[in-house]
Amino acid sequence: MRNAVMLHRRRLLTAMALAAAGTSAGTSWARMAAESLAPAAGAKIVIVGAGVGGATAAKYLKIFNPKIHVTLIDRNPNFVRHYGSSELLTGAVTMEDLTVSYDALHERYGVKVVRDTIIGLDADRKTVIGKTGRYAYDKLIVSPGIELLYDALPGYSADLAASRIPSGWIAGPQTQLLADYLQSMRSGGTFLIVAPPNPYRCPPGPYERAALVTEWCAKHNPTARVIITDPKNSFVTDETMILGWNRLYGFPIPADYSAKLSNYAKPSRDDCRLAWIQAHDGGKPLELDAAGMTVRTEAGMIKADVINIIPPMRAANIALEMDLADKTGFCPVDRRTFESSIIPDVYVLGDASIADAMPKSGFSANTQAKTTARAIVEELAGRPIPEPAWSNTCYALAGEDYGLFVADVFRIVNGKISRVNTRARYQFLTASPQEQAVAAHYLHSWMNTITADSFG
Repeated sequence: MRNAVMLHRRRLLTAMALAAAGTSAGTSWARMAAESLAPAAGAKIVIVGAGVGGATAAKYLKIFNPKIHVTLIDRNPNFVRHYGSSELLTGAVTMEDLTVSYDALHERYGVKVVRDTIIGLDADRKTVIGKTGRYAYDKLIVSPGIELLYDALPGYSADLAASRIPSGWIAGPQTQLLADYLQSMRSGGTFLIVAPPNPYRCPPGPYERAALVTEWCAKHNPTARVIITDPKNSFVTDETMILGWNRLYGFPIPADYSAKLSNYAKPSRDDCRLAWIQAHDGGKPLELDAAGMTVRTEAGMIKADVINIIPPMRAANIALEMDLADKTGFCPVDRRTFESSIIPDVYVLGDASIADAMPKSGFSANTQAKTTARAIVEELAGRPIPEPAWSNTCYALAGEDYGLFVADVFRIVNGKISRVNTRARYQFLTASPQEQAVAAHYLHSWMNTITADSFG
């Protein structure tokens, strides 16, 4: 058993090592490079957005060349991490656990951290415009995250999201509000999750949230129901997550997954409290009736006690205000460097960028930031930009001790960022309870590690 667990771990570590080799983000390279990058010594790099992408870029720019001037700007005093935030709903973590300081970026690496709300860009003068200041740059990195399009579902709004029907997909007050609503839900109540269309941040996330809420209800509100209504028929990690739902909560395997999963599944239970309404069964949401706490779908009306709507998404408003986005609502970039295809010397990272096969995740933003930081340092020094490689691992929980994952390596193939894995991406369907518990442990270890790598 131990050998099987270690095999899973080696495969994950091999994928990440391959990407690390492609990005050459190690400190030994950084020390050598810093000694020979005098031409870049006075360069000014401004970074808008201090989430995972922006913070990682700031840190690694200073590691690669400490003489570069790096200014990191965000409207918030701290970062509240989105990854792992669904555990707030069940009380497994607190808002304090999710809150990350920017102090180490300044104190350890010399990054200038500025709190300001950016309202525009003067690309001709290479100046970022904030409410309280202007920031000249030689290179600009924009890592603004996502904008939730509340109004895309008729009847929903930002005001409702901040009060009666929270989304909580950008971690913060809405996440805490949703936790309060869950924990005070009447006995036998219904918790409804409205899943988003593609593309969206954290592909396994809505389904992990449903699993954790189901697990919590089994302990604290055992007659409650959890329903996911979905405009899609599938999602990343769907097979392993559905198998987790089945084993933990008695979920019946959907017909379109039966051929793949039936040999590994347990019999479904009549008392299963979790339901997933796929698009082909009428799961697409059409309208919210907030007064009646009802969502109309293609299959009919669903009345709930707590409604959690995860709306469609696009790049954050500031990316559009800077004219960095195209008609998709996201930002086209040069695949090798993530430099904007629209405005030169501006780079767009993370959820806001169009990155082809790469998912919108914290891990993706972290690895994109490293390759972009190196590309900028090399270009400023007059060196060739190396061919990049990236990695991504998305962990998720089907239950407190039931972890699963998808792990990928990416390179540019025929002008697009493509997955180049030569082995299975997902946890094996034959994974044992011990291996699932190890994956849950890896999830929490990874959250600590990526936080330290990005912000410390």
